[in-house]
Amino acid sequence: MTFARQLAAHGDRVALITPSGELSYRELAQRVTATAKRLGPVRRLVLLAGANRVDALVVHLAALSAGHPVLLVPGDGDGTIGALTEAYDPDVVARQDERGHWSLDERRHGTAHTLHPDLALLLSTSGSTGSPKLVRLSHDNVQSNASSIAVYLGITDTDRAATTLPPHYCYGLSVIHSHLLRGAGLILTDRSVADAGFWEEFRAARGTSLAGVPYTFDLLDRVGFTDMELPHLRRVTQAGGRLAPERVARYAEQGRRAGWELFVMYGQTEATARMAYLPPHLAAARPEAVGVAIPGGSFRLAPVDPAEPGTDPSPDAAGVGELVYSGPNVMLGYAQSPADLALGRTVQELYTGDLARRAPDGLYEIVGRRSRFAKICGLRIDPQRVEALLERHGITASCAGDGDALAVAALTDGAGGRSDETHVRRLVAHECGIPPRAVRVRLVAELPRLASGKSDYEAVRRLTRPRPTAADPAGADPAAAPGGAETGALLRSLYAEILDRDDVTDDSSFVGLGGDSLCYVEMSLRLEEALGTLPTDWPARPIRELTSLAPQSRERPKETQARADGAEGTPTGPPPRAGRTRPTYPAARETRSRGARRSLETGIALRAVGIVLVVGSHIPVFTLQGSAHILIGVAGYNFARFHLTAAAHRDRLRHLWRGVARIALPSIVWISCAVLLTGLYDPANALLLNSLLDQGTERHEWHYWFVEALVYFLVVLGTLLAVPLLDRLERRHPFGVPLTLVAIGLVGRYDLLGVAPARFHLGPAVVFWLFALGWAAARATSARQRLLLTAVLLLTTPGLFEDQPQRTLLVVAGLTLLIWVPTLPSLGPLNRAAGVLASSSLYIYLTHFQVYPFLRDDLPVLALLASLAIGIGYARVATRVVRRL
Repeated sequence: MTFARQLAAHGDRVALITPSGELSYRELAQRVTATAKRLGPVRRLVLLAGANRVDALVVHLAALSAGHPVLLVPGDGDGTIGALTEAYDPDVVARQDERGHWSLDERRHGTAHTLHPDLALLLSTSGSTGSPKLVRLSHDNVQSNASSIAVYLGITDTDRAATTLPPHYCYGLSVIHSHLLRGAGLILTDRSVADAGFWEEFRAARGTSLAGVPYTFDLLDRVGFTDMELPHLRRVTQAGGRLAPERVARYAEQGRRAGWELFVMYGQTEATARMAYLPPHLAAARPEAVGVAIPGGSFRLAPVDPAEPGTDPSPDAAGVGELVYSGPNVMLGYAQSPADLALGRTVQELYTGDLARRAPDGLYEIVGRRSRFAKICGLRIDPQRVEALLERHGITASCAGDGDALAVAALTDGAGGRSDETHVRRLVAHECGIPPRAVRVRLVAELPRLASGKSDYEAVRRLTRPRPTAADPAGADPAAAPGGAETGALLRSLYAEILDRDDVTDDSSFVGLGGDSLCYVEMSLRLEEALGTLPTDWPARPIRELTSLAPQSRERPKETQARADGAEGTPTGPPPRAGRTRPTYPAARETRSRGARRSLETGIALRAVGIVLVVGSHIPVFTLQGSAHILIGVAGYNFARFHLTAAAHRDRLRHLWRGVARIALPSIVWISCAVLLTGLYDPANALLLNSLLDQGTERHEWHYWFVEALVYFLVVLGTLLAVPLLDRLERRHPFGVPLTLVAIGLVGRYDLLGVAPARFHLGPAVVFWLFALGWAAARATSARQRLLLTAVLLLTTPGLFEDQPQRTLLVVAGLTLLIWVPTLPSLGPLNRAAGVLASSSLYIYLTHFQVYPFLRDDLPVLALLASLAIGIGYARVATRVVRRL
């Protein structure tokens, strides 16, 4: 391949910029030549686990330059690597081993395959589902597409592009090839654009080019890309799926003001990467178009039968046909098995499966899909493969692409409920490498079928869309319905009220606005009043998405109309700060009056029940101890959910330290008053230092061990995460880091260093493993991970409480529930009571020691109720004061 063989021609220009230094083209060429010699003169099939690191890129370029066909697979997908290794029996496997070292496993000296002389590259078309169906690309395909891209983007040797996409994905690979072709630099990184460290590297390297799929742009919105100072940025490119026209126009205008250009592009793996681009000067005026064919390519429209099964054009089908592409970058054909590697060209032009039309201005517009393939978050997903993988897990389902989402109708096993839908959603998202929000699941008693007996995929799409209501029997999109603007205004007002923010928009999310566990309970219950049952990932969803879940009411009472009209005159602006009143939700009122079932998040239920058990056992009204240790685990769970978000490093830290203040300040104030008025405590208690100084063995001296432990954990973790390297480590290994901390915490659990306090089970170092276990539970995404955490819990909890089996059993039961069961069935009144108790649980814990002694001897139940009431009252006062501060 020409560009891979001519790297040395660019001399000492910088080729690669990595966190550890720079590599010139001359140095890169030398490493490529050395690796090519190791691969040998006989052409062999090389399976490469792609990664944005120097070792992987060297192997890739060495194989291309020496004529060895490369089968590129995801570097982090062991299942995919194993499946394709078994299917294609590669001669060489290049990947990172378990110790993080790069290895070149030469499975044989020669080759077991007949390889066509034109074959250069094999890429998957089906995301990360491990499909054996591959695209066969030639040297001319790769070279010509890289050249075309470099031409229309205007890439020069002064450009520097960041590797924001994985190299096994044709878009990410095209960024690498087109820039190496022109002698430009590559900022080689595997960091996400949501990582502040990425932007530090990008600025330091004077980055000029940024590439992203639609999900990348979601992340850019979250990290404040609009306000970033990027003086060297020249172009932003977008492909991998449709970006909403309004967002295209917005980014185009933003680029015009900031001095960079937006290139919206269209392509498929079968065309090596790119087929069309929208000239940047047209992006603001024609954001719905995919543009014109790339240099050297051309389009035509093939007639389609509108009644053909699977054809799903837009209602306006005039002039619509299947988009067919011709050009030197059209693939050789597909491979289904090793025998196909001997084939030459079997495809002359590419039938894209997309339905399109050519507008009068010559620009092409995509209006629908002809095939069942779906492009979701930049990945080409084969619904048939998804059905097969679900079948392997014992789930019978029908799957279909539906715009930017994957629709899944699955047979219920009789258990029913949201937890089953959540399991299917997480399973599909994990196996396909797409976010759970892109998977819509509906459990059904019988899969929809056509009269022929085949699956009815249109019915599957309809089933998983927002459910119809009595007010809206057509099931129209609530965001587009007349009540959609009203619901959006109500939700924005609710977020502004509870989070005390002025900057709430339709793109805001709970975690993005700095929501934490103290306001999470109230927010979730108030949202449920407005929307009905909430998705488990609602804290990360923007208001725009949550609006689509709302039941719509055709009537708008005056009170509600006034609230909607009072949102500063714009549907996306923040609501007014002054004169807030609680929003009303007509549809929700109807639901409550019918006594409809609700669900309650397990974390909220554990906090509510736990604080009642803590206070009741201290009085005692009953004796059920162990709840405080469950709440330590719940605190770790909430720490992961609300503090370890995708926000930039600085925003993460600011949010975390604010969380520390919201716990520490009300605690110090109340305990200081107790020190002055009761004489039971000393200044160490008021300063939350008793556990650290290990002062005294009396029970009252350890009353506030729970608060002290929580503050210590957050302060230490906040200090550690302030180190950028550790912050990046947590983002890269969201489950591995807390699991490691569980192991470290066991050192304190078993007091291996001999530093535990006299009241052993109350020591922060002793109970930290429970906090880390809760953190890991929030990050667990598979049954295997949850089984591991359950095993750790069962093995390590016994012995924590000497001769107290009931206490041990309660802790194990509560945390097992947290690990495995995301929600519990409930009713509206129970939810409201649980919400008040859970949101006030910290304050009830603080205050109850000074309340119940006055009543416990004669009226223990009243002592319990009074303790709860005083704590709830203090919660309201403290929350308002801390928010103001």
